[in-house]
Amino acid sequence: MDRRKLLKTGLLGAGLLGITGTSLVTGCATDDPPPRDRSGSGPTGTSADAASVETVASGLNVPWALAFLGDGDALVTQRDDATVVRVSPGGEVRTVGEFADAAPRGEGGLQGIAVAPGDESAVFVYYTTATDNRLVRLDFDGDRLTRPRPLITGLDAAYNHHGGALAFGSDGSLFVAVGDAAVPEVAQDVTALNGKILRVDRDGRPWPGNPFGNEVHSYGHRNVEGLAFDGAGRLWASEFGQNRRDELNLIRPGGNYGWPEVEGDSDDPRFVAPAATWTTQEASPAGLAIIGDRAYMAALRGRRLWEIPLTESAAGEPVSRYADEFGRLRVVAAAPDGSLWFGTSNTDGRGRPAGGDDRLLRMRLG
Repeated sequence: MDRRKLLKTGLLGAGLLGITGTSLVTGCATDDPPPRDRSGSGPTGTSADAASVETVASGLNVPWALAFLGDGDALVTQRDDATVVRVSPGGEVRTVGEFADAAPRGEGGLQGIAVAPGDESAVFVYYTTATDNRLVRLDFDGDRLTRPRPLITGLDAAYNHHGGALAFGSDGSLFVAVGDAAVPEVAQDVTALNGKILRVDRDGRPWPGNPFGNEVHSYGHRNVEGLAFDGAGRLWASEFGQNRRDELNLIRPGGNYGWPEVEGDSDDPRFVAPAATWTTQEASPAGLAIIGDRAYMAALRGRRLWEIPLTESAAGEPVSRYADEFGRLRVVAAAPDGSLWFGTSNTDGRGRPAGGDDRLLRMRLG
């Protein structure tokens, strides 16, 4: 019995999965409606908006994040079976890595992935083991991920709030989102790594000039699952709230984003106010991508894609796209050809899968 069936029957433990050769959740309730028919290939969906979306690949296992290669292929993490697959724009899917020490449970498993700028032989992955969350670096020859080398280990892991997003800055620094592991107070402790966004080099060492002399770049975070840079080089993050408000934040070095003292908007000068907020019913935000002056944020409980205009210092009025068309949405990324890829998360134990789920979808822009 695979993990998707185990999740539905409640029989899943914290079992280990096979790299060879290579509490209760708030904001993510199981309240999805019966799915619409999303089977078939080619243009997908029932609305005029959704008719512009194509299926790239289907039959995936909780695609959590993706990183594009120079030829337009994407490396995609599958959370629950702890594998990385290479997906071509034409829909070819092949496994390039399996993680023997991964122990997917709850919201944890194989999560963020990033390819070093200018060096596709260096791939970075964030995942859950039986004892921790960790960041590893792997070698990649185009066919297999090999020689995993731990860079950051001992990050607290729980059933939920793992974080997991990865993003490289233009200077080569790597940003790592680490959840609070369901211990809210740790987010305000700048000597601890949970509840933070970290900034490190390719060996996992603190980036020179970090505000607290360690790996911490910003703090007061609950659960960041999306990181993306805009054209001006500014870092944005999508973040799960608890019971009231989810957030889109513009990240500042040394900034305190308030958790657990505040959730959503605040006029307290100690905390950086969010650029945009949603109710947890509308969002439960996961992946984040930015193309031009638009941010695109995937919503799990909200079952839609949010399009948010960005200005020099703020975010404009968010626009809802594909509401209830594809179910829960998790991964979203800007492709080299200018299109936007996004993926469903209907096989994660909280959705209601339709034929072909989970899927990677492509939206042409412009």
